[in-house]
Amino acid sequence: MRNCCKTMRTHSLCLLLIAFILGFLSRSFLEWSHQRTSSAPSTLSSTQHQALQQKLRHHRRPSFNQSAPDSSSFTSNNPPDNDKPVLDVDVNVDVATNRVNAAFVVLLQNKDLHEMRKTMRQLEQTFNSRHGYPYIFLNNVPFTDHFKTHIQAMTKAKVHFGLIPREHWSYPSFVNQTQAAINREDMKARKVPYGESESYRHMCRYESGFFFRHELVQQFDYYWRVEPGVSFSCDLDFDPFLVMKSRNLKYGFTIALPEYVGTIPTLWDTVKQFKEQHPEHIAAKNSLNWISYDHGDTYNNCHFWSNFEIADLSFFRSKAYLDFFEMLDKTGGFFYERWGDAPIHSIAAALLLQRKDIHFFNEIGYRHGIYEHCPESPALQLKCSCDPADNVDWKQYSCLRRFLET
Repeated sequence: MRNCCKTMRTHSLCLLLIAFILGFLSRSFLEWSHQRTSSAPSTLSSTQHQALQQKLRHHRRPSFNQSAPDSSSFTSNNPPDNDKPVLDVDVNVDVATNRVNAAFVVLLQNKDLHEMRKTMRQLEQTFNSRHGYPYIFLNNVPFTDHFKTHIQAMTKAKVHFGLIPREHWSYPSFVNQTQAAINREDMKARKVPYGESESYRHMCRYESGFFFRHELVQQFDYYWRVEPGVSFSCDLDFDPFLVMKSRNLKYGFTIALPEYVGTIPTLWDTVKQFKEQHPEHIAAKNSLNWISYDHGDTYNNCHFWSNFEIADLSFFRSKAYLDFFEMLDKTGGFFYERWGDAPIHSIAAALLLQRKDIHFFNEIGYRHGIYEHCPESPALQLKCSCDPADNVDWKQYSCLRRFLET
C-alpha cells in the first residue's frame, strides 16, 4: 500500500483507495456473519418461549374453504385447542381414590382378546395407570378363563366380566324374523356395510338401549366406551371423567362423521314422529341445526362416532332417552334396516340435550380403523404420537366443523 501511495500524485487519492478496500472487506464479513447466524438454530429465553406457545395455542386448522374459523365460532366451554381443560374446584370425587364413580365399558367377544390387550396397553400407558378406573367387559356368551386371565394381566385396576341377558340380545316379539332375513339378503346384494350381519344388528340395538341397564353398569354414574383394536395416542394429564362431572357435561366425543345412508332410510321419519309426540323432551337450546340443514325436515346423516364416547349415564337412563329408544325400537328398524347405535345416540344427544352439554375432547388422540382424531395444536402435539396429517377433523366429509359452529 505504501508503494501505491508513492505512485499517486495526491494523498487524497490514496486515502480513497484505502477506504474502498476496507469497506469491501467489512461488507463481505457482515454478509458471511449473517448467513452463519441465520443457519444456526436460535435460542429463546423462557419468556420468549412462553409467549410463542401462547400464540400457537390459538392456532386452528383452516376449514374446507381454507379460511380459518373465527374464534366466535366456538363456544366458550368447548375451545378446540385447549392444552388442558379447566376444572371447577367443587368436583365431588371419592376421597380415597380421587376418582369419579365411572368405568370403562367394553362390548366384545372372546376372539377379540389380542386386539383388546393392545388397546388396553395404550389406554393404561396414556391415562389409566395413574387413575385405576375399573373395566367392565360384556359378552353375549360367557368369557373363557383364558380370556379373563390375559385381560386381567393388562391392568392393576378392578375388572368385571358380565354376561348379557338373553332378553337384551334376541329378537323382540314384534319383529318378523322372516322379513328381517329377506331384508338382510337385499342389503348384502347392495353391498351395504354389515348389511348381511345378524349379530351386528343385535349389537347396535344393545348399545342403543340396553348396555346401561346391565347390573354391572348400573352402579356407575359415568362411562367411557372402549372397543378392541382402537388406538389412543396422547398422554392425558387430566381426567376426562372429572371434566364431565365438573362442568356437568352429558356427552363427549372425538370424531364426527356422516352415517351410511343405506342403513337408515326410515330413521328420520321416526325421529320426526317422536318430536311431534314428545315435544316435552326436546331441549330448548338443542343441536338440531347440527344434524339438519333445513331445521329438521331432513337428516344430514351427521353423527358422533360412538365407538368412542364418554357419557353421563343419567342421560341414557332418563325418561326422555328411554321414550326415544322405545319408539324407535318398536318400528323394528334395527332389524328390518340396519340402524346403528351411533346415529341413535347422536340424534338423541342433539335433540334431548342442550348444546352446552356436549363436549369435543380435542385432547384425546384416538383412532378406529382408517379414521383418526389427532390434536394439531403444537402444545398438544408434544403429548401425542399421532401424525396431524392423518387427522380427519377438517376433511370435507367430517361433521366436526359444523358441530363447532352450531
